[in-house]
Amino acid sequence: MRNFHPDNNCPVRNVLCRLGDKWSMLVLITLNANGTMRFCDIHKTIADISQRMLTVTLRTLETDGLVSRKVYAEVPPRVEYELTERGKSLMPHIEGLVNWALQQLPGIMESRSQTGIP
Repeated sequence: MRNFHPDNNCPVRNVLCRLGDKWSMLVLITLNANGTMRFCDIHKTIADISQRMLTVTLRTLETDGLVSRKVYAEVPPRVEYELTERGKSLMPHIEGLVNWALQQLPGIMESRSQTGIP
């Protein structure tokens, strides 16, 4: 077992903090499933995310090198997003978590109903 240091030197905390928010994994899964996408298409796919939160999430994923952003000099401007090689290398791990969640959800929901927690 490793020690998880409470500062920025802990790689586990550092990375999971960025990926463990409400939207990052959904954006990554969406880009992985659909390939290159425009902002409005991502927003339509993840219908309950606000435009501001999608912008913040995409910027964070871009900063971490998981998503690339390409701006085309057109009127109106066109911006496309896609997974980088680093982002693609993360996807098997996320897909494993998604598959686990799908398999375990009935049991998790049953456990929650037994405790009265939704």
